[in-house]
Amino acid sequence: QTMSQLKGVQSRFIESQESVLKLSKKKVGKDILVPLTSSMYVPGQLADNEKVLIDIGTGYHVKMSVDDANGYFQRITEYITKKMEVVQKNLIEKDKLRQVTTEILQLKIQAQQQQQSAQQQ
Repeated sequence: QTMSQLKGVQSRFIESQESVLKLSKKKVGKDILVPLTSSMYVPGQLADNEKVLIDIGTGYHVKMSVDDANGYFQRITEYITKKMEVVQKNLIEKDKLRQVTTEILQLKIQAQQQQQSAQQQ
């Protein structure tokens, strides 16, 4: 579940980065749809294609140049990618431990079953 959440967050940051780059190529005054929520948009006009307002989390927004915003998204994406690698390594290690534990339990069950069958004879 953690990996899928991280992948979702990573893809949203990548999409945001792509949106900022696309927005910077549009002409000032162009009609656009401004997102109010993830599913509700209102019509507007592009007032500035060199500065963008970036949501940096917990309700805080920062006005940045397009280059700064691109760098911000790049850093966040790299950070999330590193966290995903750590989580992946942990998952692999936990899976190995689970396999070893399962094998040990199976051996103990077999030994107990053999002991019981030997006692019955």
